Amino acid sequence: MTERLDKLAELLGQRLEAAGLVLATAESCTGGWLSKVVTDIPGSSAWFDRGFVTYGNPAKQELLGVSAAAIADHGAVSEEVAREMAQGALKYSRAGVAVAITGIAGPAGGSEDKPVGTVCFAWVLENRVPLSQRVQLAGNREEVRHQSVRLALEHLLELLVGSD
Repeated sequence: MTERLDKLAELLGQRLEAAGLVLATAESCTGGWLSKVVTDIPGSSAWFDRGFVTYGNPAKQELLGVSAAAIADHGAVSEEVAREMAQGALKYSRAGVAVAITGIAGPAGGSEDKPVGTVCFAWVLENRVPLSQRVQLAGNREEVRHQSVRLALEHLLELLVGSD
């Protein structure tokens, strides 16, 4: 399971280096797992700038500039907040590409509208409009978080192919 993440992170590093880009991450429900996977790759300092672990709403606002209105209107687990997180990660780093993850990993915290396993992502290249997605993942807390990291990496790879 972890081996697959390592392979994705290694490929991501190769693509980032080839494109001359540096990555920043903004994570909530994954608690820094994506940053850990990325920095497990030797030489990642050449293409990874920093990771923001913004678990609570005040951290999202203070470190990434997420607006109180976005949180109040859409909730912390929303594409709107994920997009603002990704844009903030770009703004407050030296990166040219960023990813954000916010979700409900469980076992509690879900609602009818946003059940456990709801995760929102955003990916953004500098000077571009962020892309976002909401998914419903199955499994326990560990499985939801693992799948979230995998999806974040896979979509970063797709984004970089599209940026050539």
